[in-house]
Amino acid sequence: MSPMATQRDYYEILGVAKSAAPEEIKKAYRKAAAANHPDRNPGDAEAVERFKAAAEAFDVLGDTEKRALYDRYGHDAFSRGGRQPGFNDVNDIFGAFGDIFGNLFGGTPRGGGSRAMRGDSLRCGIRLDLKQAAFGCTQVVEIDRNELCATCDGSGAKPGSKAEKCAYCGGRGQKIQSQGFFSMQITCPACRGAGEIVRDKCSKCSGSGRESKRIKLDVKVPAGVDNGMQLCLRGEGEPGDRGGPRGDLFCDIEVAEHPLFQRHGQDLVCTVPLSFPQAALGTELDVPLLDGRHHLVIAAGTQAGDIVRLRGKGMPDPHSRRRGDLLVQIVVEVPRNISPRQEELLRELAEIEKKDVSAHQKSFIEKIKDYFATDESADKQP
Repeated sequence: MSPMATQRDYYEILGVAKSAAPEEIKKAYRKAAAANHPDRNPGDAEAVERFKAAAEAFDVLGDTEKRALYDRYGHDAFSRGGRQPGFNDVNDIFGAFGDIFGNLFGGTPRGGGSRAMRGDSLRCGIRLDLKQAAFGCTQVVEIDRNELCATCDGSGAKPGSKAEKCAYCGGRGQKIQSQGFFSMQITCPACRGAGEIVRDKCSKCSGSGRESKRIKLDVKVPAGVDNGMQLCLRGEGEPGDRGGPRGDLFCDIEVAEHPLFQRHGQDLVCTVPLSFPQAALGTELDVPLLDGRHHLVIAAGTQAGDIVRLRGKGMPDPHSRRRGDLLVQIVVEVPRNISPRQEELLRELAEIEKKDVSAHQKSFIEKIKDYFATDESADKQP
């Protein structure tokens, strides 16, 4: 990863606005790559660093999924997957964006011959429980992806043989096609741009140079992830063509529902039932946390629907690590079946409440009387 990109915004590196269209981003990258290309700046180490930084920025902003992640999480979007954006050297850049450099420098890839192409990206899903999402974990994912054929080492040629230079294009992978006064460069139809043709194909891979394998990967999941988030593992996708770098692996996060907690962003909601005596007289009880329990004192006179906020007991933010809160929501339960003694006490309480009506009840009763009085008066009018 280039030092410049760790300090500067990718949009700033390419000199485009965050609302820039894909073609505008590609055009800006072509301009930066042309200005700082190593072939045009021999011996200039700073130009090479600018060249790498521009390629890194385009690698992210030129890809729809990576750009969406970057717009949402910034540079942290890719460090969460355990791999940082960037290229080890300029050859990796030529391999990834050979088609762009071909257009910039006369249609011939750097060094001539076949053009390396970056591999396709892959996707997988990771299902977590709420506790794993809260504290982070390492998950093992299994994916089916192509690997270089072990028999031919990815060449596609039968062991003991090798690919031949394409006679039609002379190994360049491109042909000049003339139409009157105009000429244009096209991909060689004989070798399909490879610059070489395999005559004796490998029996194991039928000349493709690839074989499908089941791969296990360890994915480090950061604390605080939520449904819909995505982790990017750079270089864990399909292998590139003709020696190009691998694509990426995108892991979609799914967090299962919890039997006790409901998640609202970084906050958690836990519903706690109380009996009428507990709510009226107050009580003490233990409420669950994701990592244990909390002793909670319920004040006398607590009402149904009241919320007690326990700060810092919710989910962490995956970027700032600031934790949300746990909201304990009170529900007052009414018993469906009561004993004769309970009924006797409740009736006694009801008689007392008739004589000693609370301020809230009195206000409501007065409003009811006024409502019915108005309604009866309207009925009596002719």
